[in-house]
Amino acid sequence: MLDLKIKNITFKNPIMVASGTYGYGNEVSDFVNLSKFGAIITKSVTRNPREGNPPPRIYEVSSGMLNSIGLANLGVKQYIETKIPYLNKINTNVIINIAGTRIDDYIETLEMLEDAESNHIGYEINISCPNVKEGGMEFGVSPKMTEKLTKALRKKTKKILIMKLSPNVTSIIDIGLASQDGGADAVSAINTVVGMGIDVNTKKPRLSTILGGLSGPCIKPIAIANIYKLYKNINIPIIGIGGISNCNDIIEFMLAGSHFIQLGTVNYKFPNLIATLDQELKNYLVNHSKNHINEIIGDLRIENK
Repeated sequence: MLDLKIKNITFKNPIMVASGTYGYGNEVSDFVNLSKFGAIITKSVTRNPREGNPPPRIYEVSSGMLNSIGLANLGVKQYIETKIPYLNKINTNVIINIAGTRIDDYIETLEMLEDAESNHIGYEINISCPNVKEGGMEFGVSPKMTEKLTKALRKKTKKILIMKLSPNVTSIIDIGLASQDGGADAVSAINTVVGMGIDVNTKKPRLSTILGGLSGPCIKPIAIANIYKLYKNINIPIIGIGGISNCNDIIEFMLAGSHFIQLGTVNYKFPNLIATLDQELKNYLVNHSKNHINEIIGDLRIENK
């Protein structure tokens, strides 16, 4: 009823964990049943370790959160040594998020992960992070660079390849088409929207980097609009992200054209939301006389005027 596929890989349901919100996965394993997810997407990993941006780098805003973590991570070598052994034990699909500043960074990181003794089924490629000073966004705002990077990575792996798209572009459709033309198996959208906060008493920015990424329920309408645009123009599966907090949010995204969704910011407040969502999705299908979740993908009713 809820199972879906990307290529030849079956996902038990369309619900995934957004990169970074569960860390590497082991941080929440004591109180979250990770096997209930269709997939776990791990925190971004880069070729070399990154300390990330200095604090303050997280700030809660109305209906959301600003963050400027800056892709802090332990680097791919240590990731393979210390994190993959645990990830191999999780009873669901694992997708590794990769970030970089140059094409070679992405390629080298992916090649090392390909050679690792790992059960991961694919990669989500972060070309859309707005809170680092270099890299990522250079690819994410340029269709030509996106296609070039996607093609380069496609040659290096037969695993699922997902390009993560930014809303902070002139046309997300062009970036989606470039990902598809480059050989991506799916796209995920949207990454955070550029945002800023100011302390009116100190007159200082809320984040050390001044600007950061805005996530949470406040960006949901933006996310849904971008999903709708992509669904109308590309032919590969779409993984929707942006402010999803309950079953109805998931349905909204799927009606707009998402095949899968990711839970992100909500995990910080309700880390075990997955415990009830899969059953709620099944109940929705039964109540609307649907036999399978794929029957609601793109099933938006628009009256002719």
